[in-house]
Amino acid sequence: MEPSSNDSPQHPEDPKPPTFWQMLHSVMAAAFGVQSHKNRARDFTHGKPSHFVILGVAFTAIFALALLGIVQLALYFALN
Repeated sequence: MEPSSNDSPQHPEDPKPPTFWQMLHSVMAAAFGVQSHKNRARDFTHGKPSHFVILGVAFTAIFALALLGIVQLALYFALN
């Protein structure tokens, strides 16, 4: 008996874990609330939670320090 078209996947799953750049893209997209369903599904299926947590904490720290630097720079120029 032949398998029906519903039994075969339309897009074969990629068993490889996401690369560093794919994880960074996912973390940035999730931080701004624009993560695609396809990437989110890939991350939950093939990614390690610890990698995303570490990358998310690092991204948040760098983002906060960048904002702090911009504010300090603006205050420096505003007061001088």
